This record gives sequence, structure tokens and C-alpha cells, in this order.
Amino acid sequence: MTYLLALDQGTSSSRSIVFDQAGHVVAMAQREFRQIYPQPGWVEHDPRDLWTTQLETAREALAKAGLKASDIRAVGITNQRETTVVWNRKTGEPVYNAIVWQDRRAESTCAALRERGLSEPVLQKTGLRIDAYFSGTKLQWILDHVPGARAQAEAGELAFGTVDSWLIWQLTGGAAHVTDHSNAARTMLFNVHTQRWDEELLAAMTIPAAMMPTALPSSAHFGEVRSEWLGGPLVIGGVAGDQQSALFGQACFSAGMAKNTYGTGCFMLMHNGERFQTSQNGLITTAAAQLPGPPQYAFEGSVFIGGAVVQWLRDGLRAIPSSSEVQALAESVPDAGGVVLVPAFTGLGAPYWQPESRGAIVGLTRGSTIAHIARAALESIAFQSAALLDAMSRDAVASGGVPVAELRVDGGACVNDLLMQIQADLLGIPVVRPAVIETTALGAAYLAGLQCGVYAGLDELSKQWRAERVFHPTLSRERAAEKMAEWEHAVRQTTAP
Repeated sequence: MTYLLALDQGTSSSRSIVFDQAGHVVAMAQREFRQIYPQPGWVEHDPRDLWTTQLETAREALAKAGLKASDIRAVGITNQRETTVVWNRKTGEPVYNAIVWQDRRAESTCAALRERGLSEPVLQKTGLRIDAYFSGTKLQWILDHVPGARAQAEAGELAFGTVDSWLIWQLTGGAAHVTDHSNAARTMLFNVHTQRWDEELLAAMTIPAAMMPTALPSSAHFGEVRSEWLGGPLVIGGVAGDQQSALFGQACFSAGMAKNTYGTGCFMLMHNGERFQTSQNGLITTAAAQLPGPPQYAFEGSVFIGGAVVQWLRDGLRAIPSSSEVQALAESVPDAGGVVLVPAFTGLGAPYWQPESRGAIVGLTRGSTIAHIARAALESIAFQSAALLDAMSRDAVASGGVPVAELRVDGGACVNDLLMQIQADLLGIPVVRPAVIETTALGAAYLAGLQCGVYAGLDELSKQWRAERVFHPTLSRERAAEKMAEWEHAVRQTTAP
């Protein structure tokens, strides 16, 4: 048998999964790590925690599988994106905690960049909006606020990386300072057309070019894991940011194919092929996970509150004792009874981009019950995702492409059958749940497997992908349009004076 090891470094935990050649999970290990909140709006991780928990889970997964390093053909890495680490090249020690993608401390810096007229150059070069979400201004903050950091960086003594780069540095004993195009594309510093760090953007954010890792295709030779870590040398053959890795793991390799990951938030990506296109409907453009060759692009939209609305039902309203019970409660009523819940607890993401919005429940009557609110909460996840897909399809059609024909789904909340049926009804297209829902880690394994010759090409991976269940729409398009209109009316109430 041929095996691949995927390292999946996420926002709240590190996981490692051993896959066989057919893409089946052989063994898995997971460990949570500490979240650090120095002040409101700030989120940090200790980079050492990311490394140690990732290494521990890799060792544990191999042990559970009963395998040695020599049984593994290659390692793939996928990671929380935009999270920023800076470390000393000689000692390997971080100069500051990792600033997490959720962190908002650089908002004032972003406002200054927008005031300088950089919004359009950043959009055209990177596909991104200027936002504190991305790595560039987080890196700038570290250089400006950590004593001595800027002088060290200008002397070539410091290295920057997203989490993949940090892990590879550790795994290779400092031999490789690299990243892949999909992670580099999340920094606001990488030109996705030339596939190089952009000198003008580096200068605009006063970042020394010497700090930057070498950017490679997502399937490439990233270095070799030192024998001391896993008991033998292993090639790192695949790297991709978590959402691009999930798109790849879902075998969405061609333009018009889309996936949605239902987690704490929701992340929807649609492959655009080799066509770079800026959205007219509130989406961002990003580099897809890619093989060596011409750049590949994708549209991306993010829902801030997805599965987190179920956590709110559990912890805030205390409507359910555990998240798994939301489906039964929601199914105890035939519909939401006119109730619409907009979970704008931290504003609304794409395609609305309304940071000032706050949550609202509209349509309440004396007959409304907690079951109606629970159903409305589930529907809110599907409504937000439907708005995203509609924006993607409008962008695709405007550029001569075709609307999305089916939506492939993954993430923890995709196991909720009622939610997936509601989603299909709103979209009017099939919603397809794969047999293997660990698609983020699977994408990294596939990329590594392609690099080392386990797989012949994308056709082989496309044939390997299997659906576990397809949810077909049962609602008339007229009724679906009415429900979406009710949702949009409720969204407008969240910003009413």
C-alpha cells in the first residue's frame, strides 16, 4: 500500500491524517492549542504551540496507523491562512506571537493605505481588498512595534512566513524558507499575475524583500523533513492554504466548479481556471492551489457566522444542550413560521461587506417558538451561502462563463441533512456531499501525491472523487426567490438607523 501524510494546521487545533492512495482516511490525530486575546480585536497564537502540536499529531497518526516514516511516500501541508509569523533566521525563535487571521489591530494601517490611493493597485495585482484580514499589514505591525525588529529585518536577520512556511522551516531544520502560491496570495504582497513578491507593495508597507519566503507552485518539492522528527526523511511535496486545499480535495479543477466549507464561518470558492477576473459583486479573487504552469484563479467569499450561530443557540440562548440537537429541534416545525434570523454578530461578510451590521431576528409573532428560531438559524447559514453563490454566478456569466451547476460541500456542518436540503432548495442546484469530508487535508495529500508520482494527473483524482449523498432541490424557483427576498429585507433591517 502507498500512504500519504497530511498536516492540517488550523485556527483552533492541529491535525494529522494518514491517507491511503485511494484517498481513504487510515488514521487521524488532533490536538487543540491555546488562543491568546491580549485585548479586544486582537488574536494571537504562540508559534511554538503550532509547531509542537503539529509534530505530536503527526507522530500519533503514524503510530495509530501502525506505520513508519518509510511507509509514507510524501507529506502535504495545509494551514490557516493569513496568520503571520516572524522569526530569527539564526535561532529559529519567533520575535513575537503569531498574529491570527481574525486579528483586526491593523485596521488603521489599512485605512491609511486606502487614503493613499492603493485600493485599485492592490486589487489589480493581488485580487484582494485592502483589509486587516490579510498578512501584509500584520507583518508591518510587528516590524513597527516589536523593539529592534525593523533593524533586524533590514539587516536580513528575520524571516516572515504564513503558518506553512513556519512549519516547513521547523520540519527541515531551517533548510527551507518557502511557501506556495495559494498562501502567498493571501498576504496583499504577492502579484498573482507574475507569481512574484511585488516590489511596489512591499515598499508601500515598508517591508524588506529579504524577509519573504520563496513562493512555489502548490505541488512542488518544498524540502525534506529531518529524520529526527518522524523517524526517517520525508519529502514535503504539497502545500496549500486551507480553503484552496479543500477546493482541490473536492476535485474542483476546472472553471465553474465550486465548493462551500461549512465551519464556524463558511468559505465558498469557485474555480476560474486561468482567467483573472475582479468581482463586481463583493467577492475577492485568489490564487487556486495549482500545479506548475500558468496561474490558476478562484473567486472566494466568506460568511463570518456559519456554524457559530448554532453555538450561539447552545451557549447564548441555551436553546439546545449540544450542537448536534439543532436538527431535531428545527425539524419539529414544518418551517420557520415567517421568522428570519440574520447572524450579523460581527458584521456581514461577502457579498454585503457591512461591518457595522448587527444581528437581528425579524418576523416574530406570539406563535413563534424556540423551534422556529432554531430553524431560522439553520436557514441563515443557507441564505448567506446562497447570496454568495448568486454573486459568483453573476460574475461568471458577466465574463462569458457559466453559472455553477452543482455545489460540493464539506466541513463539520455539512453532516446536517436538513441544512443541506435547505441549501439545495434555495440554490436550485444539487448540493453534493462527498464520501470523504476531510477534503482540506485530502487536498494537501493529493498535491503531495502528484509531486511524488503517486498519481498520474488530475483525471485520476477526478475519477477517485465520490459522492456520499446528493441533495436535490424540491422547492419551486418562485418560492425560493420569495424566501431570498425575505432574507434580503431582513438584512436591510440590520443597518437601519
